[in-house]
Amino acid sequence: MRYYGTVIRPPSEAESYILQATFGCSHNECTFCGTYPDKQFAMRPLEEVLEDITQAAQRFPHAPRVFIADGNALVMPAPRLVTILDALGEALPQLRRVGIYASAGDILRKSDDELAVLHSKKLEIIYLGMESGSDEVLRRVNKRDTSAEMIEAVHKAKRAGIRVSVIALLGLGGVELSAQHAAETGRVASAMDPHYLSMLTLMLVPGTPLHTQAQEGGFRLPSPAGLLDELRGVLQHTQGMSRCVFRTNHASNYLPLAGVLSRDTEALLASIEAAQTKGPTALRPENWRAL
Repeated sequence: MRYYGTVIRPPSEAESYILQATFGCSHNECTFCGTYPDKQFAMRPLEEVLEDITQAAQRFPHAPRVFIADGNALVMPAPRLVTILDALGEALPQLRRVGIYASAGDILRKSDDELAVLHSKKLEIIYLGMESGSDEVLRRVNKRDTSAEMIEAVHKAKRAGIRVSVIALLGLGGVELSAQHAAETGRVASAMDPHYLSMLTLMLVPGTPLHTQAQEGGFRLPSPAGLLDELRGVLQHTQGMSRCVFRTNHASNYLPLAGVLSRDTEALLASIEAAQTKGPTALRPENWRAL
C-alpha cells in the first residue's frame, strides 16, 4: 500500500484502513488550511487504488472499517466510487463501514439514487467541514460552500441513510466576528441536525494566507478565554436537535467535552462555566495542543 504526501483522517477513523483514492483537495483555497500544500488535486489512477485494496486484503483481511482519502474524495464520480466500494467489499469480508470526507458540493452533485447506491455498498459516514455557520466568515476564509448549501447537503445525505459528521472551527471568525461565528454556527448546526458535531480550534499554520494575515495584524485569534466564550455561544444557539453527539475531543481544543445535545447541553454549558471560573489550570496546556 502506498501513500503520497500528507494524508489525514478524522479521529474516529484511527483504527480504520486508510485507502488513498484521490490526492489533495479539489478546492484547496481555504485561507486557514495547510494540509495539502505539497500536491495538486488529482484522482489516483484506478488500477493503483485496486492494487492497494488487494494488498490490504493480504495485510488486514479482517478490517471492519475503511476510510477513503484524501481531502474530499466524494468528489469522485459515483461509478468510480461504486467500483472502489465493490472491490473493498469483495476483498474485506468483515467490512462494516466506509467513511469519506466531502464538501457540500460533492454531496449535492450526486443524485439521490447515487447516494442510496453508495450507502448500499457500505458508505456509512460522510465527514463535512462546515467550519462556520456564518456566511461572512466563510467568505473571508474563501470557503467554497455557503451555509445554506451545507444544510441542504447534510439533509440529502441523511435521506440516503448516510450518517454525517460535521466539523466546525472555534476561532475562525477572529476576535472581530467571534460572536457572529458562534451564533451562526449553532443555528446552522441546529438546521442540519447531523449525527455528530465536532468543534476543533483554529491553529494558525505557517505558510497559510490566514497566518500571514495574522502576522500583518489583519486577523486576531481569540484568547483561550475568548474561545471558551465562543464554545459556550455555539451551544447556547443550538436547539431542536435530536440525538446529535457533540465532541471537542480533538487535540487542538483547550477543553475536551462530550455529550448528546438533546440531553446534555446544560451539563456541557456547566462544564464550560466551571472551566472559566477555574481559569487556565482547567485547560489543556498549550504544548499539548496539536493539529
